[in-house]
Amino acid sequence: MCAESPGESTTEPGPPLRVLCVDDNSDAADTTVELLCAVGFEARACYSGPAALALAETFHPGVCLLDLNMPGMDGDELALRLRPDPGAGPVVLVALTAMNDDNSRRRIAAAGFDLHLVKPVDPHQLVTVVDKLWHAWEARQKPAADAKAVQ
Repeated sequence: MCAESPGESTTEPGPPLRVLCVDDNSDAADTTVELLCAVGFEARACYSGPAALALAETFHPGVCLLDLNMPGMDGDELALRLRPDPGAGPVVLVALTAMNDDNSRRRIAAAGFDLHLVKPVDPHQLVTVVDKLWHAWEARQKPAADAKAVQ
């Protein structure tokens, strides 16, 4: 798990990006969190959909990495419950799963995921993707925030 004290993001000054990693395989979730914390993100792991929903209420992640096949609540249901409104946070939902067939890709699209990464993901690629997704989302939000400030 990540230390409680937030670090600096690899490219962005100020508070680090918060990442929630949800996987019923605790080793996979914990390893991903350790990697993300090592490069400056603030990351937390959960091992079930209900635990992720509870943590998201207080942690307010900017990116969620979700496994699809989990007992009880699968990743697609979790994605729909984390972001019932496309304009609401968490801002970026990433399916991080070993599944890569046509049916899985349809499930991922229907649940509103922003991206699908297939396990095993190269650690460097994962860090790069999370950072780029976050910056792309921030760039899309800046014009809307600037317009509100003018009003």
